[in-house]
Parts: sequence; structure tokens; C-alpha cells
Amino acid sequence: MSNSELRKRKNKQHNNAQKPSSKRRKDKTVSSIHTSLLCLILSGTILTLFIVLYTDQIPWYIGHRAVDSIAMKFGYHKPVHAVVIDAGSTGSRVLAFTFHESYLGGHLVLDRELFEYTKPGLSSFAKEPHKGAATIENLLEKAKNEIPEEYWSKTPLILKATAGLRMLPPTEAEKLLESVRDVFRKTPFLTQENSIEIMDGVDEGIFSWFTVNFLLERLNGDPSSTVAALDLGGGSTQVTFAAQTPASLKLKENIHQAISPRGEIPVYTNSFSGLGLMAARHAVVTLNQPNKVNVTSECVNPVVKNRKFHYHGTNYYVSGLQENYPTSKVKGSDIEIGETIPIVNFKDCSQILTKYVKSKAKSPEELPLKTIFAFSYYFDRATEVGLIDESTGGHIKVKDFRKAAETSCHEANADQPFMCLDLTFIWVLLDQGFGLKENTNVNLFKKINGHEISWALGAAYDLLRR
Repeated sequence: MSNSELRKRKNKQHNNAQKPSSKRRKDKTVSSIHTSLLCLILSGTILTLFIVLYTDQIPWYIGHRAVDSIAMKFGYHKPVHAVVIDAGSTGSRVLAFTFHESYLGGHLVLDRELFEYTKPGLSSFAKEPHKGAATIENLLEKAKNEIPEEYWSKTPLILKATAGLRMLPPTEAEKLLESVRDVFRKTPFLTQENSIEIMDGVDEGIFSWFTVNFLLERLNGDPSSTVAALDLGGGSTQVTFAAQTPASLKLKENIHQAISPRGEIPVYTNSFSGLGLMAARHAVVTLNQPNKVNVTSECVNPVVKNRKFHYHGTNYYVSGLQENYPTSKVKGSDIEIGETIPIVNFKDCSQILTKYVKSKAKSPEELPLKTIFAFSYYFDRATEVGLIDESTGGHIKVKDFRKAAETSCHEANADQPFMCLDLTFIWVLLDQGFGLKENTNVNLFKKINGHEISWALGAAYDLLRR
């Protein structure tokens, strides 16, 4: 082999020996780039969080979401569950919540919830408590399907009854609750002696207010950014808002501390027993007719005869006026003959309801200054007459309830026998009871960001934060 060939072979071997080293250097360069990129992302995230947490103009929760999102991608996600049963006057509901703990501040973030409903309410089974308990047991089975079995023993379960049971005789209410306790003793969820109770109306109002503001992401430590919550149930209604004016704060009996992710907030809350939609309806249709189940009302159209209305364990048979009732002439057209139809005198009906509402309501001075969110029966009746879309919700003015009431009262509609009465009551309650002006906007929603508006969410948050 010549010297020339020998040198070529050595060079070739040398070059081959250098290739793995070059590859290693390349891998190190790529790794260094990845590390730098990760550091850049983390630095950017920390800078963003710093800006978010210390700049008032940027919502506080954005930084929390960024960190939670990163943690979730790396598998650091700790679910926390709670089950709440709302034993209302017209029906029972189970809500099974799944939260996770935020990695900044440790507050709870709602991921999803199960919502199931059954009718009638628990209070309707006062004479048959075991049947009432069976309805609760069925709801619990649905909660078990929602929450993974491995979490059952760590998931707190509570039942809170509202106005329906508050109005029952104590002995009947206790028998119902004891039947439900028997069901709870068999459940795999985490329960305690006080897991079943009749909830105070104050708690109902505070939890509802928390739910609305939590879902709207208004609990940022600034009470002025929160909204007022108006909850219209079957037996009672609640009004709750962050108290800021001297007029509100001096009402010590109505001021309570509400929890929030960023500290407690003083709120005004008042629960008005008897001003639920069904309670008001009962009071009006039985007016001046004590101890009767066959009743007549000026707020019901004369075409309605013996329509059953179940309230508080009793069936009432309601009719409109059958003589000396007002009428309205409907003009004819080329294809229809004009006719005279029976109507409800809206003025007379509203006067009856105004007297009833004023005997029970108390107008909070600060309420008209607030952004109003109303739900439950406010929402239901508004959707049923087309004031808002059921799937999206929306906002209307107080006077829109009056217009809808007047329209309904002047229609002979046997399919919606109590709509005139219900809408008139809602308008009178907002206008005369709570002092809202006719042009006040009322936001009406059933859900916010896909989550049900229910006091149960506030109760679940409170339960998990104890």
C-alpha cells in the first residue's frame, strides 16, 4: 500500500470517528434549545402572573387558569367532589359537583356538575315519609354514576330542605327527615349527623348570591363588581347583594359575611316567607275563602273551571269568576268573526297582589343601584311567555313583566290558567315589593357558562372549605 493510500485511509477513519461526536454536539444543541424554550415559557408565565395579580385592570383569575392548565397537562390535577340535595317545595334536585384546587391560592375551581330533578317536592310526602325518602334514594343513585367509586368515601353529602319543609308542622317535617337519614346511613358517601337539615332562608340567599357571582367570576375582592341575586322559589323569595351603603350596613340583622375565594364579603340578605310564587298563588286564589278547596279568584280567567292546584299537601280546585266578570271585544277579520271573550281585570288583580306583597316585603334601599340577576321562577315564567329564549337566557326590563301580565290577563287561555296571576305577582314583587324602577334591567338566566344557577353550588363550596 502506498503512502498516499495509507493517508487517505487514515483520514477516512478519522472522519468517521468524528461523526458520533458531531451528533452528540447536535443533540446537546437541540436539548439546550428545548431547555431555553421551556425556561422562556415559564418566565413568560411568571411575568404574566405577576402582571395579572398586581394589575387591577386584568381579571385575577387569568393567571390561576394559566397555571392550572399547565399543571393539568403534566398530570397534576386533584379532583374534589361534593353532592348536594336541594329538597325544595316543588321538587328535589341532586347536584354532584367536581372541582379542582387551584395551584395559586388553593381556591376551588368548578369543572362540571350533574343536575337531576324529580317532582313533587319532599314536603308533599308528609303523610308517606318512606315514599319521600325513596325519591331521594333514586337521586343518590344518579350521583353515584357521576362520581368515580374511588372517591365515594371522600365525597361529602348533604341535604338541605327549603321553604316546603319549613312550613310543615315540626313533627311531620322531622318524620320526613328521619326517613331520609335512614337512606343516608346506607350511602357510601361521606355523611355526618348534621348532613340533613332544614336550611335557614338566610343561607339560601347567601349561597345563591355566591353561586351567581362565582359563575360570573365577580368574586375578585371588590364588592362593587358583584351583582345582586334574586331567587324566586315556590314558598319563599330571597334578595341578596354586597352591602356598601350606610343604609344597608346599619341593618345589622340582615348583614352577614359571605365566603369568597379572596376573603369574606359583607352582604345584605333577606328571605321573605310567603313570597314564593306558589305561596303567593295560594294566598290569592283562597282569598276570603278559608278552609275551602273549591275556590274562585278574580286573578283567574273565567274560562278556567275547577283546575287542580296542589299546594302544601292539599289539592285546590280553582275557577275564575263565573258571573259579573269583565270581557273584551275581539275585532273580526275577513276570515274570522269578531267575538267577546272573558278576561281578568288586570287593575283589580294587581291591587289584590300589591296589598299581599306589601304586607310581607321590605324594599332594600340599595337594591335599585345594583346589577340584577334573577332566576328560578323569574326565569321560568319569562321563557314561557317568550320574553327571553330558554336556551340562552337574556335580559329584559321590569316593565316587560307588566306588559306580559296585561297581555296574559286579557287572553282566555285555559292551557296556562295561572299565567296572568303569576306574571302579575312577579311584576308587583319587583316594582312594589323591591322598589325597582320600570326601566331597571333584569338579567334572567338558568345557566352561566354551562353551569346551573343554584344555591347548591354555594353550599358545596362552603362545605368543602370548612
